[in-house]
Amino acid sequence: MKVVYPLSIFHKKGVFLPNMARDKIHTPVKEALIDDGWLVTDDPLYMKVGNLPIFIDLGAERVFGAEKDDERIAVEVKTFGNPSFITALYEAVGKYVVYRKALRLEESDRTLYLAMPEDVYIRYSAEPLFIGTLEDENVNLILFETDIEKITKWIKR
Repeated sequence: MKVVYPLSIFHKKGVFLPNMARDKIHTPVKEALIDDGWLVTDDPLYMKVGNLPIFIDLGAERVFGAEKDDERIAVEVKTFGNPSFITALYEAVGKYVVYRKALRLEESDRTLYLAMPEDVYIRYSAEPLFIGTLEDENVNLILFETDIEKITKWIKR
């Protein structure tokens, strides 16, 4: 299920953001990232690739200190709420692939993740098409427990 915020807003980079639909777990995932030690730097993460604007749900970073490099991520949040799971899968993976390419073209040091409900992952984990697609496309995952609003697992491919 998507939530549409009624007012358009300006991004901190001065870019006008149209009314954007957000997955219903967007804010809980954002808060869980903060609880996990991440600083959310962008909501949404805006990039312009050529003449095309790109809006990834969240940008975050974790500062480790002088002895380690900082870690930066981009997170696309998906509920998989479409009545057709296959439609939800190709929408999520399709966005992921396009966003990953955009990050590469911009020479970004951010690692892209797809955040999704853990119960959806568990429910479809025995499906070869689901797991095979995620593996073939090297989709990094953040699994999120919706009942307790916590990140339960990071899967980096």
